Amino acid sequence: MRKREMEMARAWSTMMMMMVMILMLTSTISAKEQLSTKECEDLGFTGLALCSDCHSLSEYVKDQELVSDCLKCCADDSEDSISKVTYSGAILEVCMRKLVFYPEIVGFIEEEKQNFPTLKVEYVFNSPPKLIMLDGADDDERKETIRIDNWKREHLLQYMREKVKPTSAS
Repeated sequence: MRKREMEMARAWSTMMMMMVMILMLTSTISAKEQLSTKECEDLGFTGLALCSDCHSLSEYVKDQELVSDCLKCCADDSEDSISKVTYSGAILEVCMRKLVFYPEIVGFIEEEKQNFPTLKVEYVFNSPPKLIMLDGADDDERKETIRIDNWKREHLLQYMREKVKPTSAS
């Protein structure tokens, strides 16, 4: 009798693992559909959310629609795919009145901006500090929006060096 109980428990465990794998595969397939940056911002997803963050969210929040939206707005976790993405330019958007609360960003604008000719600073009323990463022939396609409220100047500098394509010196 004891042997039969162990076999049943093992079969139950195997079946549960298969269900989890199917659920993960289903969520990965549905994650292929991507929303635009604007649509993601409207849903409340700003910044660089990794798909693993969405999977963690699903463990704590049982709202499948929210998790599905997260997966439609997230970036792939693979180290190669994240590190190789570069952009042709960027916009640093911030509210001029709120700048006093972000000394790290002020320092970056005053002392480092000239090192990035494809970076434009735009002052938008009531906008939290964010980087809008651009791509396309005329830098008109907004690819990603990243909130930078809590970034240190050196982190902003490092991110810009890694993610913005260097311009050829004329």
